[in-house]
Amino acid sequence: MRAESQQIVFVIDDDVSVREGLSALFRSVGLQVKTFASAAEFLQSGQLPDSPSCMVLDVRLPGLSGLDFQAELAKANIQIPIVFITGHGDIPMTVRAMKAGAVEFLPKPFRDQDMLDAVQAGLERDRHRRERAGNTSKLKASYDVLTPREREIMALVTAGLMNKQIAGEIGVSEVTVKLHRGNVMRKMGAKSLAELVRMADALGVRRTKL
Repeated sequence: MRAESQQIVFVIDDDVSVREGLSALFRSVGLQVKTFASAAEFLQSGQLPDSPSCMVLDVRLPGLSGLDFQAELAKANIQIPIVFITGHGDIPMTVRAMKAGAVEFLPKPFRDQDMLDAVQAGLERDRHRRERAGNTSKLKASYDVLTPREREIMALVTAGLMNKQIAGEIGVSEVTVKLHRGNVMRKMGAKSLAELVRMADALGVRRTKL
């Protein structure tokens, strides 16, 4: 329950009864909830959490519609998973929302369990995204510690070149290459070449094999 309480669900719907009903539903399973009557109200609040979050968004809203708001969030690189709700949905609308990355599209009235399942899926998606971003940040911090020569050798090693080939290309001895390669493995925390290759892929630093 403590872990759930750190997660947050944003509800954006112009119907106060819907906002209150969803707020009570989510709080009943230990989730934090913040409600808004429009997309503009959400934007003015400046609510961008540091914890896993999900948004329950009505398609038809005063001002900016739910689908247009989804597009605006994507442009701003705000990656909050969205569960759409609507009393007037149609197939093209559903397809547009899902193609743009929506978690679910639920017509009103919806079952409480369907809503809870959709929101939990959204929270899980956001949790994984944050974990991946955190891992990439750690890799970047380790990579920043490498010397320019170590970065060069990391790129060549992960491109598949042997120590002897690397030595010939950059004009150093094979022993020097082995020394730098060992430093790279240690600083990056890689236990194998395969792991170093995965790190290089994540960082986008691999070089094409000559």
